[in-house]
Amino acid sequence: MQSLNIHRNDIVKVLTGADRGKSGRVLRAFPDKGVVLVEHVRVVKKTVSSKTGQRTQGGIAEHESPIHVSNVALVCPGCGPTRVAHKMQGDMRVRICKKCGQELPTKK
Repeated sequence: MQSLNIHRNDIVKVLTGADRGKSGRVLRAFPDKGVVLVEHVRVVKKTVSSKTGQRTQGGIAEHESPIHVSNVALVCPGCGPTRVAHKMQGDMRVRICKKCGQELPTKK
């Protein structure tokens, strides 16, 4: 299983596709598939039927669809969209911004 440079709750910018230029927070990352769910990006409509046992209302629901990690860039708080480098600090591996060298927050 490969690991991703983008984690949950990171802010990313979409580089390609119909939603190019939009920014959003990563809701969920799927490292085995290489895709992420980004908040308010690539929203699709899905028909939902009402269930008798549950209190769900039928109709058309909107939800985010996965987007490939190669189509998004991590946003550095200091310099904007950037690529990610890794550096060892003691026994921990930290993410570093390729543009400014600032340490990016790592998932806990």
